[in-house]
Amino acid sequence: MPALPASLLARPIAHRGLHDRAAGVIENSPAAFAAAIAAGYGIELDLQLSADGVAMVFHDDSLDRLTGESGPVRDRDAAALGRIALTGSQGGDRIPTLAAVLEQVAGRVPLLIELKDQSQGQGSATPALERTVAATLAGYAGDVAVMSFNPAMIAAMAKLAPDLSRGITSCAFDPAEWPALAPDTCAMLREIGSFDAVGAAFISHDWHDLASPVVAALKARGVPILCWTVKSAEVEQVARRVADQITFEGYAA
Repeated sequence: MPALPASLLARPIAHRGLHDRAAGVIENSPAAFAAAIAAGYGIELDLQLSADGVAMVFHDDSLDRLTGESGPVRDRDAAALGRIALTGSQGGDRIPTLAAVLEQVAGRVPLLIELKDQSQGQGSATPALERTVAATLAGYAGDVAVMSFNPAMIAAMAKLAPDLSRGITSCAFDPAEWPALAPDTCAMLREIGSFDAVGAAFISHDWHDLASPVVAALKARGVPILCWTVKSAEVEQVARRVADQITFEGYAA
């Protein structure tokens, strides 16, 4: 089980980069990553799969919220996605590939990479995103860890990139907030019971639920507890009573 890189515990982690929409710096954009690097923060970013099997740095399943286009990310190839501007970007940023972001960061700050669930709530899917992520990260010299809400994706990463640190993204999994998941699936995920089976080394948990007995049990074992998403210094103070590290946005952590 590869340990979480120490650098991801040493520096606060900028959620989707150090973004600021009011200043024209959009989440998961080259400008947001450049700002995080300049400030010395780690970077959290999200990956979706293009139609032709390329890992794209983009949070949502759909293009609608962040661009002038609509429809699923997975329906377009990487070249087409790379031509789509991020709405509000002062510098005209477009959707980047993981490979482009690795070239930009070049090991200067650590990366925490979230693999977005490709199963559409079904729990598992053909590990196409996992395969391309493993291949793209092969040989990257910087500190990096991967995580997902879907344990099946982390199990796949354990097979495809066994030397890469892996974690579970977690929360209270209220069924009302996860309508695509069956209630019994929510209950299973809430317990983080797959932690050992998938070879996870850390969790990144919703800060609102850090008082969970499950989190306490993992912390007692010495498991690093990261949390998401802290949006003020006041919340950071509360979260750090439990969490070893925060993912933040909207203020200077």
